Amino acid sequence: MGGHETAGQHQLTGIAKYFNSTTLTGRRNCVIATYGTILGLILFFKFKPKKQAAVAEK
Repeated sequence: MGGHETAGQHQLTGIAKYFNSTTLTGRRNCVIATYGTILGLILFFKFKPKKQAAVAEK
């Protein structure tokens, strides 16, 4: 039973400092980014303007 490694042992840098699977903060940031992306796509397609039907001239 070696225990859990801490982020200090890994010396995370760059984007891995914020999005990683070793710390609770990193996992939380991954979840928030995933939910935000899904919500953004839903809102984009919900509020996207509809195509207008072409009016045929007589």
